[in-house]
Amino acid sequence: MIGFHNRFHGHNSLSTLFRKGRVVRGKDLSLKYLQTDRPASRVAVVISKKVAKSAVVRNRIRRRVYEILRLKFPEFKGSYDISVGIFSSELAKVPAAELEKQVSDLLKSAQIIEGSGENSKK
Repeated sequence: MIGFHNRFHGHNSLSTLFRKGRVVRGKDLSLKYLQTDRPASRVAVVISKKVAKSAVVRNRIRRRVYEILRLKFPEFKGSYDISVGIFSSELAKVPAAELEKQVSDLLKSAQIIEGSGENSKK
């Protein structure tokens, strides 16, 4: 689970990220990010009811993405506010390695973690 300091708090806490953040899009998800001077990165996973009607499926996807991001925190090249938008309910069934690759490719494309980003450009 993501720690308290790595979550957004408050009603308008995501507003600055949505106004000023940059976007990297993938096939099934997108990453909106903004570099900050906070001591810790903050992460939110946004998934609409239009994507999956069942709360169980939405929460499963959210937990899987949060866990991948939690494990990637030590690789971050600074402190970021990050929002991951989910576009497909199929991510609940995707193998963990494939989901981890999709998230890693987006983080590399955004230059949040080290990597060439060439895997995301097919």
